[in-house]
Amino acid sequence: MVIHVGILTVSDRSARGQRADLSGPALAQAIADHWPAATVAEAGVVPDERSEIAATLARWADELRLDLILSTGGTGFAPRDVTPEATRSVIDREAPGLAEAMRGESLRVTKHAMLSRAVAGIRGRTLIVNLPGSPKAAVENLATILPVLPHAIELLQEAPDAEQHHATTEGAGRGA
Repeated sequence: MVIHVGILTVSDRSARGQRADLSGPALAQAIADHWPAATVAEAGVVPDERSEIAATLARWADELRLDLILSTGGTGFAPRDVTPEATRSVIDREAPGLAEAMRGESLRVTKHAMLSRAVAGIRGRTLIVNLPGSPKAAVENLATILPVLPHAIELLQEAPDAEQHHATTEGAGRGA
C-alpha cells in the first residue's frame, strides 16, 4: 500500500517569497530516505493565517484524501503561531500520544521543546501532525513518530490485517 503524504509549510515569510521553504523539502527528503512505502503527493506553503491553514488541511484531507498531512511551522508561542488552533478546528479526534512522544524526545535535545504546542489528530481517514518549523527539529520529530505511522495509517484505512498486526505486536510486548 502506497501512503500519500502532504507537507504543508506554515510561514508568513515563505508564503511571501521572502525566505525559502527549507523545512518542507527536508521532510520530503526524510520521507524518501526512510519510508519507501510513502510518497509526497502534495506540498504547499501558506501564511500564518488560521483560516488558510484550516482550509488547506481540510481540502487535502477531504478532496485529495491524503493518508498523512505533516505541517511544519507555527507551533510555538509567537502571536502568529496558530497552526495548533487551525488543526484542532478541522480534526475529528486528537491523537495526543504522537505530540507527547515528539515533545518527550525533543526534551532530550533542548529544554525549549516544552514550548511546543504541536498537536496531532484525525480527520476522516487522514492523520494530521504538526511539526516544528526548523528543518532540523521537523525531521527529528518526524523520526520519533515514523516507526508507528505505517500502523496508524493501516488502522485509519481499515486495512484487513491492521488489527491482527496490533494484536501480534501488543502480545509480543512491543506495544501498538
